[in-house]
Amino acid sequence: MLGLQKKGTFTHMSFITSPAFAEKGYVILDSYDQAGDPKEWLDLEFVDWKSSGVTRFAPLASAFGEMECNGFWNHTPPRTDKDGVWVQANVDVAPILKARAEEPGANIGRCRVIELQPNDYTNAIYNLHQDDNNRLNPEGTGWIVRGFFNLSDDPSSVLILREDRFDPDTEVRIPLPAGAQVIVDTQRFWHAVWQVGPEPRYCLITSWESGPELDAYIEKYHGASNNVNPPLDARVIEDAQAEVRRRLAERSATLVAQGKKLADPVDPEA
Repeated sequence: MLGLQKKGTFTHMSFITSPAFAEKGYVILDSYDQAGDPKEWLDLEFVDWKSSGVTRFAPLASAFGEMECNGFWNHTPPRTDKDGVWVQANVDVAPILKARAEEPGANIGRCRVIELQPNDYTNAIYNLHQDDNNRLNPEGTGWIVRGFFNLSDDPSSVLILREDRFDPDTEVRIPLPAGAQVIVDTQRFWHAVWQVGPEPRYCLITSWESGPELDAYIEKYHGASNNVNPPLDARVIEDAQAEVRRRLAERSATLVAQGKKLADPVDPEA
């Protein structure tokens, strides 16, 4: 329900959410001086874990502090993406990354560094997915959103957000130079990254619980959603749309022949 004010937050559909996300669903924070930090992510232990593209992940916080990336609901007991436990071997070599995840003071769920190999626009659009952060999340508590802190310097690459998976008119393209900081309601958006390359992309991804702590953090770093999309040729977009529909139709036909049904890609990380 709308209208219950509480220290800058409000309750929407029985969850506490942040006003900063009400209109556009994402905020871009002040840029971080990434060049001033050591490249801690290069010393982390990565595990193979499928997301949108060719990826590996280095977990900093997991369900029980183990070196794994599974959704918290796939453990015993199952629970939502909150109360993550630090993975000691990785946080020992990445104290700055841990501190950045902790700075908002909000409850942390999964926290990890992603390594994404270069791709192209078509594959990024094909890999668009929605997260399932709020599975098992109790009503009346904070809605889970995700922070994306770009670590590598990828100024030509973009985080792609779409409210409608197949409508490019809803597309938001946020550039990813080193130090870019974005918080997104990834359960609202279809999203993926177009990593132009030639090197892999590294990004700190943290699940945070919405509430007054996260609101204050967004305000402190001037969170805004006035992004202007970098230009992209209309033909590139049209060709990608056609190719994605062709691939999905081909995959659907294969599954039908096997007596199965094509499902939407929801939270491939889980």
